[in-house]
Amino acid sequence: MQEQMSRTNKAAWETKAYQAWTQYHGSPEELAVQLQQDPAHTLRYWLKYTGDPSGLKVLNLLGSHGRKAICFSLLGADVTVVDISEENRLYACEVAEAAGVKLDYICADAMNIPGEEALGTFDVVLMEFGILHYFTDLNAVFALVRRRLKVNGRLLLTDFHPFARAWLTTKTLQHPTGNYFDDTLRESEVAFAKLLPEEERSGLGQVVVRSWTLGDILTSVASQGLYIRTFEEIKSAEHPGFPEFYTLVADAVEGPLSPLYPDTTT
Repeated sequence: MQEQMSRTNKAAWETKAYQAWTQYHGSPEELAVQLQQDPAHTLRYWLKYTGDPSGLKVLNLLGSHGRKAICFSLLGADVTVVDISEENRLYACEVAEAAGVKLDYICADAMNIPGEEALGTFDVVLMEFGILHYFTDLNAVFALVRRRLKVNGRLLLTDFHPFARAWLTTKTLQHPTGNYFDDTLRESEVAFAKLLPEEERSGLGQVVVRSWTLGDILTSVASQGLYIRTFEEIKSAEHPGFPEFYTLVADAVEGPLSPLYPDTTT
């Protein structure tokens, strides 16, 4: 199921993604100038959890157009991106070149990275904004994270809050229609579609996604030997009484993982 889902999503993300990024962010040269001016602002959700990133080895899973990865590079980190879209890779690498920084970009399905072991281990794995819904098995995702983290390395995960998905996307907050526990696979508009003019949206493919609850996410992270340090809920700018995003910070702990329940059979 994951392989079929990934094939569908790859096709959608390789149709007009480059055009969408230039439409929204400008040419690679224009975006490079913008990022060079204040890379710390782009990384504002995470620098408080990394400190000075100079010298850190960072893996940005599903790093898309590379803005965050390039900003880490501008601040002195050694950054590798893994993303499924060749158009994303092209735009990111052109921005990095214009910004004068090195960016290792692997165009691959995160669940099937060629020569994964050769990547080595990282101080930080960054996953950000609209990513977990592309996977059918969170345990496999966070097992990958755990394999690629050094001992005491840190996962930084920022994504859309599941509660917001079920509540804030409804037309009236008084009568919500979302289903927080919906776990079905469904088709959805590819994320960059809204960045294109209406007349340019023809021919765009649909992506296949599924939703996860907070319980799903927290349990999967913890089950892979990742010690949860922080779960920060970030307010919606439009509706500050509700969360819009969250940042989960978890560290790769040393030693074997204890079972959830003790063995009482002997």
